[in-house]
Amino acid sequence: MTLTKQIITISMVILGTVITRCLPFILFPADKPTPKYIKYLGTVLPPAVFGLLVVYCLKDTTFLTGNHGIPELISILLTVAVHLWRRNMILSVASGTICYMLLVQFIF
Repeated sequence: MTLTKQIITISMVILGTVITRCLPFILFPADKPTPKYIKYLGTVLPPAVFGLLVVYCLKDTTFLTGNHGIPELISILLTVAVHLWRRNMILSVASGTICYMLLVQFIF
C-alpha cells in the first residue's frame, strides 16, 4: 500500500467508527422515548446472536467419527450450567471456551 492509500484507509476506519458510535445518540436523543421496535430488538437480538454462534461453532462437528463431538457437548453443558448458576454471560462463555480448549489440547 502506498502512503496515500494507508492514510485513506485509516481515515475511513476512523470515520466509520465515529459514525457508528455517534449515530445512535443522533437518532435516539435522551430527551425522547426510545421507539418500541428498538426496545424489542434489544430483547430479541442477544439470544439470536448466541443461537447463531452455537450453530456456527457446531457446523463442522462430526458426531459419527473421531471423538463424536464429546468435547463440544461437555463444553456446551458447562456453559449452560454456569450461566444458569451465575447468570453472567461473560463468565459462562469464558468457562465453556476454556473447557473446550483444555479438552481438545490435553484429553481428545
